[in-house]
Amino acid sequence: MSISWTEEVSNETVANTSSEFHLEADFQYSLFPVIYSIVFVLGLIENVLALFFLSCRGEHTSHSSVYMVNLALVDTLFVCVLPFKIHYHLNQNNWVFGDMACRVTGTLYYINIYLSIAFFTCICVDRYIAVLHPFTYIQIRVTHYVMVVTVLWVVALSVTVPLILGGPLHNSGVRNTTACFENFTTSSWTYRMAPYNILALVFGFVIPFSIILISYPLIARRISQIKHSICKRKALSTIYIILVICTLCFLPYHLTHLLHFLMRTQVIQNESFTTLIYKMRRITLALVSLNCCLNPILYYFTSSSKQWHFNFKLRFRSKRVYTICDQNFGESSYVYILHQRHGNKNHRAGIN
Repeated sequence: MSISWTEEVSNETVANTSSEFHLEADFQYSLFPVIYSIVFVLGLIENVLALFFLSCRGEHTSHSSVYMVNLALVDTLFVCVLPFKIHYHLNQNNWVFGDMACRVTGTLYYINIYLSIAFFTCICVDRYIAVLHPFTYIQIRVTHYVMVVTVLWVVALSVTVPLILGGPLHNSGVRNTTACFENFTTSSWTYRMAPYNILALVFGFVIPFSIILISYPLIARRISQIKHSICKRKALSTIYIILVICTLCFLPYHLTHLLHFLMRTQVIQNESFTTLIYKMRRITLALVSLNCCLNPILYYFTSSSKQWHFNFKLRFRSKRVYTICDQNFGESSYVYILHQRHGNKNHRAGIN
């Protein structure tokens, strides 16, 4: 989440060993507006509703919902800047909103990517502790979650300071249009941006995604050892949904960006392969924004707010008393209830 990750190349000139050639992808001028329009409408509605249910009715949520509130918040901030990007791509990648608006828009784009991955990782670790170390989990307080979230926001905002204070606007030179976060030179990629790209790839995606991949089989194995594990299966579903979102949205983007980085540093110099990489990158840049529409699925399946819909039904369920020694909640507990009811009847009969 740094300067190295803020390039959206529209019609860029790549230096080859003997000549220069232009990379074109005219489909992007319709692809980005369509995808971003869908994400803007659905993402705004879904995440605003998620913020309402997770924040305004916080008494029904768990401690881990702190992560989900912040995930919905960063998604909401992202979809709010999408109209600017829609206008930008509709006008053949020509930015007309000024330098500061370009920096803020581009910064929020990449904050959304890496904070989303960070919050996904925190949710998976939370589920891992809850399932495999339940006694440790009950000792964790809300303040611990707030501290983790605060650290993540501070790191994200501090890393984006160079983006906001820098000068990322460049004239593309092809149609005399003003590009936003584009057209960095090959020398900049080779010397200035290489360390940022490597660090962002390793610490921004590879390590968090590996933690998510490791958490899933560990929790699955633990759940397979428990017969009655509705809550445990809920934890497994949480990580499964996160895996699907990461695989569909973030994994293709980072794979193509790695190839794009190798192309910009001239490690890859094949012209036909370079053209393919460029087109794949345009598609994955649009695809990564779909996480804002998919994240609310995670809120629905993991939030305890679903109990609001069943409170009326639950009130009519029979109440049973179980002793702390009951393991299978079997016949002994039920007999205990019958004896209690029989005693109450005899007591009322004596009073009458």
